[in-house]
Amino acid sequence: MTKISVKNLKGEKVSDLTLKDSVWNIEVNNDALKKMIRLQLDATRQGTRKTKNRSEVSGGGRKPWKQKGTGRARQGSIRATQWRGGGIPFGVEPRDFTFKINKKERVLAIKSALTLKNTAKELVVVDNFNLESTKTKDALRMLDALKLDSKILFVTSDDAENLYLATRNLPNVLVIYADEVNCYDVVNADILVCDEEAIKKIEEVLK
Repeated sequence: MTKISVKNLKGEKVSDLTLKDSVWNIEVNNDALKKMIRLQLDATRQGTRKTKNRSEVSGGGRKPWKQKGTGRARQGSIRATQWRGGGIPFGVEPRDFTFKINKKERVLAIKSALTLKNTAKELVVVDNFNLESTKTKDALRMLDALKLDSKILFVTSDDAENLYLATRNLPNVLVIYADEVNCYDVVNADILVCDEEAIKKIEEVLK
């Protein structure tokens, strides 16, 4: 079991918390982690790119010149692929980039992402996210007390409305629920900040 200090929003230590090794200290599987991140990123792609092939380009219904006797190469349409303005051969078509991976691999990937944060000392646990106001300056004061900078991911056990409203204007801060934890957001953040209840919820889901 791994122990980690629990702080309040003033940066003061209030207790210790024991993390489950089965979630926060496993052997990292880079293949599963990479596959899961690629799945998330591919799911955001629209896949609507499209080029017109020969049958879809307008015009070109008439033979441009007669078959024989002109000295030029025979042509059947000015919309053939070798003509400027003609159809595109083997062009891109709309496609769905999403793919599926099994549940065990998903769980292994998120555990690997959480383990990376824990072993790199990039995990911070606080007792709660009860900010007194929704002012951004109070959020900045809280970040300064916790000595947090760079890209920060807050994982909350409840709606933490004040935290969300106070940090929504900060480009380097993202707030999500414990049940929304995902590989990309965890790996993309420099610091992962969770409250105690969020830690317990994550461990309960990934046990």
